Amino acid sequence: MNKKPIKPRERDTIIQALSAGVVPRLGLPHIQVGRAGEIGALVRDIDRIADGGAAVRFVIGDYGAGKTFFAGVVRLIALEKRCVTMHADLSPNRRIHASAGQARALYAEAVNNMATRNKPEGGALQSIAERLVMDAVKEAGEKGVAVEGLIDQKLEAITQFSGGYDFATVLKAYWRGSEEANDALKECAIRWLRAEYSTKTDAKKDLGVRSIIDDENVYESLKCLGCLVRIAGYSGLLVMFDEMAHIYKLQNSQSRKQNYEQLLDIVNDSLQGMTSGIGFIMCGTPDFLLDTRRGVFSYEALQSRLAENSFASGGLVDFSGPVIRLQSLTPEDLFVLLTNIRLVFASGDPTKFLVPDEALTAFMEYCNRKIGESYFRTPRSTVKAFVQMLAVLEQNLGVKWQELLDRIPIAPDAPDDTASSEESGDGDELTSLRLNS
Repeated sequence: MNKKPIKPRERDTIIQALSAGVVPRLGLPHIQVGRAGEIGALVRDIDRIADGGAAVRFVIGDYGAGKTFFAGVVRLIALEKRCVTMHADLSPNRRIHASAGQARALYAEAVNNMATRNKPEGGALQSIAERLVMDAVKEAGEKGVAVEGLIDQKLEAITQFSGGYDFATVLKAYWRGSEEANDALKECAIRWLRAEYSTKTDAKKDLGVRSIIDDENVYESLKCLGCLVRIAGYSGLLVMFDEMAHIYKLQNSQSRKQNYEQLLDIVNDSLQGMTSGIGFIMCGTPDFLLDTRRGVFSYEALQSRLAENSFASGGLVDFSGPVIRLQSLTPEDLFVLLTNIRLVFASGDPTKFLVPDEALTAFMEYCNRKIGESYFRTPRSTVKAFVQMLAVLEQNLGVKWQELLDRIPIAPDAPDDTASSEESGDGDELTSLRLNS
């Protein structure tokens, strides 16, 4: 058991998030259990990205398999390994490929969530650009060369990408803004990098470039960002897209095909070594992947590349392929999870536990009687109820836990149908908290 003190901020964030049924942004290591194999595979991907390689993974799991939590822990590991991360959820207004602004909206959301170890909650784009400029100024001073020439030399790698020349021009404009103390010019450069320019005319007037980041060049822009973060001294870029089932649910077959074609480009570039220093993790349901009429496997080229190892069956696993299947919680996992939550309430001090081990067992037995095995397979409601019970015990010292069990309102945490859950965007929050025990 981890007996390290838990910081008050982390404690409060975890409790508030679990009580609301969502994944906390802080303190995930305090509540993680299980899944060492899957995490190990993603850690190897992160190391490959840091070594100049590329990676692509499709994390697939049923409603309740814990895709969001799994991705959140991988993101924290990537930050600790000095990678930059970006993440966004697909929605009816955000997708991989589009012609009416939805792809640009996905890019903008991902950039808004851009994070580094020092800015783990997002908004790190400007600090990355600032680090590039400051390091260039320092290096130019040490070498006795002109800063502008060194900036040009550093940005040359970005110009090799489609649209990279304008990308580099905007970054150089940011440097000029720093040199001249021109905050307006710096702000224009950041706005362009965030895809906030809607017309090429405005971009030309403010920055001297003839293009903007729009639906047509989102993937190329992500590759440029991957190059930028490495130039700025980070290990690489990890891009994470959740709720991929929104592609599967597109009614227009041509739109679905175009999105799958974009996915094919990402898969091909990653598997063939055509990109470097960038990785993609995309989370979705089995229908999104396996449905041969509307899912990824309806696109033959993707089906052949993402087909699973036929030898990995009967309890055998293979984490080397692009697809990682997540399994649901077990009762043993849930017991460890409840133990961890109890420890969080005690701020990491076992002497301050609000309930004994006996209460954990009784609570699980109660849930099993009320809703059956779904209490551990899709346990968001179970976790919420346990957190709320501990909150009452904490604030009402004369109450005994035995008195509260029969009062717990708990129901199976499953939607009427998976599609409605995915559409709402809240179908895969606290449904499985499993990682390392």
